[in-house]
Amino acid sequence: MRPGTGYGPKYKSTVWALILLAQLGASVKEDKRIRLACKYYLDHALSPGGQLSAMTNNSPSGTADCLQGNMLWSLMELGYEDKRMDVAYEWMARTVTGERVAPMKDKHAEVHYFAGKCGPTFACGANNKLPCAWGGVKVLLALSRLPVEKRSELIERAIQQGVEFFFRADPSTADYPNGWAAKPSGNWWKFGFPVFYVTDILQIAEALVALGFGKDKRLKNMFELIRSKQDEEGRWQLEYNYDGKTWMRFGKMKEPNEWVTLRALKVLKAA
Repeated sequence: MRPGTGYGPKYKSTVWALILLAQLGASVKEDKRIRLACKYYLDHALSPGGQLSAMTNNSPSGTADCLQGNMLWSLMELGYEDKRMDVAYEWMARTVTGERVAPMKDKHAEVHYFAGKCGPTFACGANNKLPCAWGGVKVLLALSRLPVEKRSELIERAIQQGVEFFFRADPSTADYPNGWAAKPSGNWWKFGFPVFYVTDILQIAEALVALGFGKDKRLKNMFELIRSKQDEEGRWQLEYNYDGKTWMRFGKMKEPNEWVTLRALKVLKAA
């Protein structure tokens, strides 16, 4: 098998394995194979301009907010350190703010948007060129993992712009742009594990709390929604999963689940 970016096949290849390991709390310090996988991923998926690509030839046009955010968060969460991630963070932040990024049609510009990552503030071709909140959550999670002392002015502006986007609506309503439907996806209200590019409201909470907004009054309804799903024994159900698609199962649907419960309890405690 030829080396590639590790995106396919879903959901068992390198990309998904690293995201899952990060969500399980794994660390490069625990197993040298994790460190090797992180290095392999950057070696084969990172384009010179900082784009993390899903395409087999690591073309920068294969970039997307959900992939970029997921993978930078995962690498950071796993404890992997690599200076090449700096350029990936800069690209991601710059595409949020739009600073010095030419329109997609200006293909001769040194830095420009692409068909997938097509504009500022999480605009995505897969969402009919509108801002994609699913991708935006991943970006904010990745930005939250950068220590404050390592956040450049560009990074800070990207965080501010991203947070403002999520506060345009009450996060409990998930009333964000929908490119192909009149209403938000019902998956927003299905708390799951693992979490790949399909996103739930609990992950909005994880991102905003990680960025220091846990006590913001605008999150009141969102926290009430999270608490409303807790059963009498203090647990949360698994409402979205990847049964038969990942290497193992993480619980039965509609039953109390330790991983979803851990997600909810961690974010409520942090808030």
